[in-house]
Amino acid sequence: MSDDRFKPYDDHEHEPEREQKEQEKEPEGGGEPHGDTDAGPRAGSGTGADGTPERDVPGSQERAAGSGRPARVPPRTSVEDPGQHLPAVAPEPESLTLEHRVLKSLLGAWALAACAPEEATAVEEHLCGCGACAEEALRLRDAVGLLQRSESLDLGPGLRTRVLESCLKRRPPRVPVPDWAAAYEAETARLDALLQDFGDTEWHAPVRLRWYEADEAVTRRTTIAGVIAHLMAVDGLVATALGLADPLGDLAPGQATPSARTEAFWRGARHPPTRSVRAPWRAQSHDLVRTVSFTDHSAGRMPVSYGGYELPLHDAMLDRAFECWVHGEDIAEAVDYPYEPPTGRHLHGMVDLAARMLPAVLEARRQAGQEVSTGRRLVAAGAPGRSLRLEIEGSGGGEWLIPLDSPAAKGSAEHEVAHIALDGSEFCRLAAGHVSPQEAAAGQVGDKAAIRDVLLAAASMSRI
Repeated sequence: MSDDRFKPYDDHEHEPEREQKEQEKEPEGGGEPHGDTDAGPRAGSGTGADGTPERDVPGSQERAAGSGRPARVPPRTSVEDPGQHLPAVAPEPESLTLEHRVLKSLLGAWALAACAPEEATAVEEHLCGCGACAEEALRLRDAVGLLQRSESLDLGPGLRTRVLESCLKRRPPRVPVPDWAAAYEAETARLDALLQDFGDTEWHAPVRLRWYEADEAVTRRTTIAGVIAHLMAVDGLVATALGLADPLGDLAPGQATPSARTEAFWRGARHPPTRSVRAPWRAQSHDLVRTVSFTDHSAGRMPVSYGGYELPLHDAMLDRAFECWVHGEDIAEAVDYPYEPPTGRHLHGMVDLAARMLPAVLEARRQAGQEVSTGRRLVAAGAPGRSLRLEIEGSGGGEWLIPLDSPAAKGSAEHEVAHIALDGSEFCRLAAGHVSPQEAAAGQVGDKAAIRDVLLAAASMSRI
């Protein structure tokens, strides 16, 4: 924009030049302009180049009177006006007159904001006078809100438990599932519900398994189908202990550890696992629940070998429920889908199992020379000794006194040397190797070396 635009307008300075140009544009025979052929700024009487009304400029009316034709006034500009004219205001949509049945059929499109402007206006005017359609419109708008939620649309894990408890109170089962197997039954059902809608592409989505070995984070890449194959292979340890068929068959290795069985299953398959692995995994989980339900209550003490150690059957079922939940989160993360922790009662059982295993894990680390704390004292079996208070907050929470000197010692509040506070889900993820001991959101008070030993021991319980 040039500076001469803002110079004062001088009528006499440009008068000769303007009169010469105007005479050249006038026809020879008269003073009337050629309205149809004039391509200059005189696009119409009293308008500017774009057809907008022109404003008066001092001196223009006198010249117009002397020439015998309408005055031609240049458009007015200002410092605020960049030379562009304001856009034309869009006309308001016309109101349509539609029948009631037509307006009612448009309610769904209106709720989704998919109506044309004139249709939306007609629907909104109709809703002001029709109560039935207004109620239907509100119901549809609420439904649209549910469809647009970013969080999981799945039912909460606690709802299934409450519904089953209510049903079982009305009609007790002839063969009830033992309490120590309820968590496994619930977590396998939740994971199966997540898997049921997966297409072929999702089954091959990459999943990175994480755990700790020698106090170092370890990862292994597989697929969703590979994770289910891993769960089926390790569940086979419980299946063989109950006398059921081993899912590995001839592929079963001599060393019956979870990692060895998983590697044997992955290597021995002629093709990488696909969605076909879901059916045998689900059938095996149903067989496990059905079998433990028909066994005697004392069967919960039956030993289940994990290769290097053993767990009683009731703890092994809790361990399998815990791993099913953890790997369910891995799968959900791979497909960017939310996955809730277990119910408080089941989460409490998983935390309790890890807390009861910590003393033995601390002893194994002590024998391997991985202990940092130097305040250990010899304590007789069953006698109180140095203890760490493990406080689990939130759903499934509680408090456990972890003996530090010997797995056979008794936790004692009088000999407490340290205190750790964690959320229940955070502690379980630490025990699964998904959270490092250094990053665990733990409130810590007391002996730092003892706290470090317990956190590292919790992480070392993880495995593939």
